[in-house]
Amino acid sequence: MSRRGRTLARRLLLALSVRALILLALLLAAGLAWAQAAQPAGDDVCIVLEDFSKSKVGAFPVGWEVRQDEGKSVYTVQEEGDKHFLRAVSKGLGIQAARETAEWNLQTHPILAWSWRPRQFPEGSNERDPKKNDSALAVYMGVPHSKVRGPKAVKYIWSQKVPAGTRLTSNKGLTQVRVLKSGAPQSKDAWVEEKVNVLKDWKAAFKASGTPKVGGIAVLTDADDTKSTASGDYANFRACRS
Repeated sequence: MSRRGRTLARRLLLALSVRALILLALLLAAGLAWAQAAQPAGDDVCIVLEDFSKSKVGAFPVGWEVRQDEGKSVYTVQEEGDKHFLRAVSKGLGIQAARETAEWNLQTHPILAWSWRPRQFPEGSNERDPKKNDSALAVYMGVPHSKVRGPKAVKYIWSQKVPAGTRLTSNKGLTQVRVLKSGAPQSKDAWVEEKVNVLKDWKAAFKASGTPKVGGIAVLTDADDTKSTASGDYANFRACRS
């Protein structure tokens, strides 16, 4: 990545609060290495947004950014068989990791798909309580909105106790939250596949009629409010036609 690209991305990250989605206020210049990950997959039903295959095991993922450097210790690429994935271990921190997805067209690929699994829920967490608002797993899709207030985002979480299907809001309404899963999984090591119609969720959440230009995706495993430890894994982000 060029020095210019890193500078632009870092400016985006620094402009946002802990609860705001990061790295999505501006598009980076064409030709950045980050766009290389978004290549058509097979029959073009889906495009790969991130499978972490280009990143070194044990390192912070290539093409991602964090608001603060200490966040790089939270997110590292790991390997399981022939599968690369992102492992997040947050000890009292609340720092997101984000990447641009310049190739993603919501009009043709309205579905966001990925795999995840919680490893440790933050102790006493409850996303309905601002003082305990930590999650083992959270995935965002963000759209550039304001250089001052930051982007608008749809956020999907796996909560320890908030029931699946619950809708929440944060960041003064700029982030609309949907709880996809609740409670411990049947198997700690089993991956759970998710598929959401993010365009439909966006239009419903923000009462919008048009199709927005996606800025990027982000993940957040946080434990700053509960002052505890949270961990979880993310893998195989795709944008799909159906």
